[in-house]
Amino acid sequence: MDYLKDEDNLDEALAILSKRFSIPPLRRVVPDPPFLPLTRQTRPHKSIKSLNAAAKPSSPWFAIRKELNSRQRLTLSCLSFLLPLLIWAFVSYTPFIWHPDVKLQFSADRKDVTTIYSPGDRLSKGFFPTFVQAIRTDNAEILAAREQGEVTGTASGIRRANIKIMRHITPVATGNRWLLRDEAREDALLYSIRQQLAEGTLEGRKVKLSDENIKIVQRNWALMSERSPEFVSKLLPETPLKKLVPQGVPSDLVYLPSSGEVVSKGIQDFTLVAVGDTPSMFQRYKHSLRIVFFGFLLAAAIGVPLGVMCGTFDFFSKLFEPFIDFFRYMPAPAFSTLLVAVFLAHDAPKIALVFIGTFFQLVLVVANTTRQLDTSLLEAAQTLGAKKFTTIKRVILPGILPNLFNDMRILLGWAWTWLVIAELIGVKGGLTEFMET
Repeated sequence: MDYLKDEDNLDEALAILSKRFSIPPLRRVVPDPPFLPLTRQTRPHKSIKSLNAAAKPSSPWFAIRKELNSRQRLTLSCLSFLLPLLIWAFVSYTPFIWHPDVKLQFSADRKDVTTIYSPGDRLSKGFFPTFVQAIRTDNAEILAAREQGEVTGTASGIRRANIKIMRHITPVATGNRWLLRDEAREDALLYSIRQQLAEGTLEGRKVKLSDENIKIVQRNWALMSERSPEFVSKLLPETPLKKLVPQGVPSDLVYLPSSGEVVSKGIQDFTLVAVGDTPSMFQRYKHSLRIVFFGFLLAAAIGVPLGVMCGTFDFFSKLFEPFIDFFRYMPAPAFSTLLVAVFLAHDAPKIALVFIGTFFQLVLVVANTTRQLDTSLLEAAQTLGAKKFTTIKRVILPGILPNLFNDMRILLGWAWTWLVIAELIGVKGGLTEFMET
């Protein structure tokens, strides 16, 4: 046998056998190589993978009653949220689309006019030039009276007016983050900001002063520095200072702010700390969530068993559903006064209003879901001798559970719709109090 292990000897032996027995020449059969798993070296080339992927048929985007693949569904789900945000941002930040107002970066008081505009107020594009021209007219009158020496008013009254004019620089200082909001209340720091602006050592990036306003700051500082290089209220000029000319940026309407304003305002609101009786935003959310979920859970604790019984037994259906179907059309806010009288003026009437607005619809929806259970399942259980309680426990409840979860999800959204009205009755609180203020 060792002799035959050599390939040459094996071929010679096969030739001798074929001659001896007069048969066709025998050939040595070479076995196939053993199967080797794909390793990093034996894997197909990337180009082969790409060809195989391209050969797979892709799901059409518009196919009648055909489901999209997972990647297409994920893409469309993301677009359903992104498209409204993109449209909102496009309308908000494209100058020629829709900016009917001008949002004031800083303002000034007009002479003999009681209406006062503050930074952040919105003026129509038609009225803003009139407002700016009124301030320029006041400045021209101030300059003319100063040159002619016809300044009217007491020295103390003029100094108080000059302090107000000096404070008009506050939104510029806070907007460019030269000062914090708390620091901006100190007149000495505002006095220093005026000096640095006049000397050109400060340059605004977010709120930039126009050349006209830079000249006004320089002329005012020339008068202020003659009296005192540092802030002393009694050493302020006793002649009126010129007012800053209001500046603004194109803006949407106040009830439709830009996406950036909403984000910045949201960050500001969520970072505020509770002060005194004013709760923080997280405390407001906690209060509103407590009202919604207590009302909904109470409605579900009573409504789900009642709905299952109505959907299972015709006796309960005819006993409860006619009244529930009639009563569900009653507007829940109509009971607000009665609820306050019964439960007093704290959270109890709010929870009760969410309960009334959710309970009656919940019973009917759960009863209808129970009736849609396949009757063959009930017949099979009864054939096997299941009793009524066992049928409900082992067949009906497990059978309706998937649809019941979906019903609860929809009805929880229904409960949220009653939150705003619920938090308005009795003592206002939660998110509704914040939205109203």
